[in-house]
Amino acid sequence: MKSKGIKNLLIDLGGVLINLDRQRCIGNFQKLGIRNVEDLLDIHNPNGLLLQQEKGLITPAEFRDGVRQMIGKAVSDTQIDAAWNSFLVDIPTHKLDLLLKLREKYVVYLLSNTNQIHWDWACIHLFPYRTFKVEDYFEKTYLSFEMQMAKPEPEIFKAIIEDAGIEPKETLFIDDSEMNCKAAQNLGISTYTAKEGEDWSHLFNSK
Repeated sequence: MKSKGIKNLLIDLGGVLINLDRQRCIGNFQKLGIRNVEDLLDIHNPNGLLLQQEKGLITPAEFRDGVRQMIGKAVSDTQIDAAWNSFLVDIPTHKLDLLLKLREKYVVYLLSNTNQIHWDWACIHLFPYRTFKVEDYFEKTYLSFEMQMAKPEPEIFKAIIEDAGIEPKETLFIDDSEMNCKAAQNLGISTYTAKEGEDWSHLFNSK
């Protein structure tokens, strides 16, 4: 990977840092009584609960109420959150070590399509490591539900370029979606599409 002239890293969360288990999440929602879990997890449906939550257009409470409507019976917030958070598995410690090491050479930002329930859970359960917390790994976190926009919308990349004051040509974006990477490339940002669970530290091995 040519890291010549790269000063800034934009790193995705799910699939790049966090290992995901979609099937486990589907199974747990089915146990709660949702038949059409795929509808719930359809990120491409602009009116779907997932995208609305990830863009911060509905609150966690409204998301849970929407899930309850799909189930059609009383289910507690705790049960819904447990099923929802079972999507997230872990962040391998070698990736946390890598983030800390990358911060010595690069300005490291997180850019994630995520939601309040997943983010809060990750901050409590996945990022704490040795003495480190989430704020130790990144210069700043850019989260879709806070920004009310989501990848691959070009607006989210433009907003970050402006907010962080970074040059696209000095920036490398690591994401697990080709569509998201293409959107960044269109703005002059270098990209790398990571495979699920990949150890992408090879990008930074000095030749």
